[in-house]
Amino acid sequence: MEFLKILPLRGPNIWTYRPVLEVWLDIGELEDSPSNTIPGFYERLTAWIPSLVEHRCGVGERGGFLQRVREGTWPGHILEHVTIELQNLAGMQSGFGKARSTSVRGIYKVVVRSRNEEVSRAALHEARDLVMAAIADTSFDVAATVARLRDMVDSLCLGPSTACIVNAATERGIPSIRLNEGNLVQLGYGVHQRRIWTAETDRTSAIAESISSDKDLTKSLLQACGVPVPEGRIAGSAQDAWEAAEEIGVPVVVKPSDANHGRGVSTELMKREEVEAAYHLAVDEGSAVIVERFVRGNEHRLLVVDGKIVAAAKGMSAAVLGDGRSTITGLIDTQINTDPRRGTTEDYPLNIIRVEDDAAVRLEITRQGYTADSIPAQGAEVMIQRNGNVAFDVTDLVHPDVAATVSLAARIVGLDIAGVDLVAEDISRTLEEQRGAIVEINAGPGLLMHLEPAEGTPRPVGQAIVASLFPEGQSGRIPIVGISGTQGKTLVARIVAKLLQFSGKHTGLACSAGLYLDQRLADKRDCANWAAAQKVLLNRSVQAAVIENGATAILSEGLGYDRCQVGVVTHIDPEKHFGEHYIETPEQVFNVLRTQVDVVLPGGAAVLNAGDTLVAQMAELCDGEVIFFARDAALPVIAAHRERGGRAVLVDAGRIMLATGEKMQTLVELAAVPLLAGDNGGLHLEYGLAAVGAAWALGISPKLISAGIKTFEVEQAGVEPAKTRKTT
Repeated sequence: MEFLKILPLRGPNIWTYRPVLEVWLDIGELEDSPSNTIPGFYERLTAWIPSLVEHRCGVGERGGFLQRVREGTWPGHILEHVTIELQNLAGMQSGFGKARSTSVRGIYKVVVRSRNEEVSRAALHEARDLVMAAIADTSFDVAATVARLRDMVDSLCLGPSTACIVNAATERGIPSIRLNEGNLVQLGYGVHQRRIWTAETDRTSAIAESISSDKDLTKSLLQACGVPVPEGRIAGSAQDAWEAAEEIGVPVVVKPSDANHGRGVSTELMKREEVEAAYHLAVDEGSAVIVERFVRGNEHRLLVVDGKIVAAAKGMSAAVLGDGRSTITGLIDTQINTDPRRGTTEDYPLNIIRVEDDAAVRLEITRQGYTADSIPAQGAEVMIQRNGNVAFDVTDLVHPDVAATVSLAARIVGLDIAGVDLVAEDISRTLEEQRGAIVEINAGPGLLMHLEPAEGTPRPVGQAIVASLFPEGQSGRIPIVGISGTQGKTLVARIVAKLLQFSGKHTGLACSAGLYLDQRLADKRDCANWAAAQKVLLNRSVQAAVIENGATAILSEGLGYDRCQVGVVTHIDPEKHFGEHYIETPEQVFNVLRTQVDVVLPGGAAVLNAGDTLVAQMAELCDGEVIFFARDAALPVIAAHRERGGRAVLVDAGRIMLATGEKMQTLVELAAVPLLAGDNGGLHLEYGLAAVGAAWALGISPKLISAGIKTFEVEQAGVEPAKTRKTT
């Protein structure tokens, strides 16, 4: 099997709304060898990847794909499903795929959902090697392959905190764009965009974040406002730490002033040697060391979003019980690390404990008179970890007074999203009655403990964060006009952009004549492509976008946006697209250009050429309204549309008319439109009607549209005067 080409379709495309990888696959002589003719192939494939039984395929039921393999299917189809399943096994969920033959014998298009292009490419190559090994009856290490892919997923895909916010935005219909290889993501488009970086947002104050990272400063601010905090101070040396402990009174806690996630924190210290050892542990983790009163109880993490408590988790200590035979390291491995909730990646709510890697654990063991190699007596309990393991949901137990205090603490520091750590014996009681206290406030808190708690109910923290950024009714969207068709796209785009500017919106335009921000030409190259569209949508000043999409861009890149308010299709001349990307029939051309209509929002409109049979057929595919345009007002499709109360832009008695059902409104006299001078083929008129329809769909007033059309010269479009053409 040979990969002739791999195309990353990063936006909506002919296959689906989501990004995919499309591979052009040449299976050569295997065209004559369906799976049921290869001895042992089915057995090897199912032994290596038994989870393929879950693939329903076209059969529509569990085991459907394997049924196809038994009955006989071709390597392209098998490659599709193996690639999907390798991604799933690696932790990057994918359920979509297609395999379609082309007009050339042995060459297929295989398509798989791609949440990360690099991971999907790697999975695709591994899948090819696996399928070929199963065909040739050679060995293949599936476990090692999945491990490599999982490592890629862990390093390249969004982390769980960021992913849960992005997923919540998607559920709300809010678009997202990943801005770097890390966790910086834009939600929304243009002027309405917001940005997140894990659990930080563009509303997270740098000053507030700096305050929260300085534990001593945070404590003094909270204390000044009456929030209960443990007494303590900064220590400048190990000796000073013990002197501070004596001043406060043991037991004490020693911790770094600017660390987080519990690193370098030692609790319930009673002896001088313990305090001094804890000081050295803490100083390695931070720039200064705090000694403070030990607060009895369990550590809790409360998540505050926009001043409200949205989740709370409780920590539990970890201990082992001696058996008289095993070392402490062995007991940790058998009694703690075997818990399926523990792991080394962010996917697990609890961490694996490694004595050799955790100085705090070693200190805790030493305090009890043991080493990692000690063998505790039968029944002897050894404390391994006093803090950490904050992953047990207690959201429903939080006392209202505790919630109010925690919310106040987040406001004092100034964080819009805060992880507030407090220690209390019972979170359902007030802090005062149990001498509980807030011990830390963290910016950019991890969310996994609330999404996948070790025990308890998962909390919709992603939804809460999205709601704080986009109140009900806000989608983060700007008006987007997408324009496709065989010809006239650039002219329509330039007219629509001007009309939007007339309406007072700062408009970005990406078309074959360049990239424009209002009247400023920012890039004079051909910008009718995915990358240019993204540049427009990333611009914080853009209030509306007009984007040209040719068939080649749709086939090779996908659309540069997920949905649009208005989708325009000018006309289709199928033969002009034949031979490209194995497109050979009018139906295939139709399926390419219909992509522009498929992405119209339910509240938007498709503006379609009623005089073009193929374009007019797209009306039934639109989720929103349909506005037809035509030079011939007597077309049957126009009459039927108007009978249903539909809108249309028409020519009648030398005028451009706006029709709504049976009502007609004059927009402008044709003689007053400079665009039409010398328009001997009627193309400029037709494309002018399309632009008028798009502006009308956007809610621009007829008076403004008329004024814009009267002042638009063909030279402004950056295109040559129209030539006659044969209509379809």
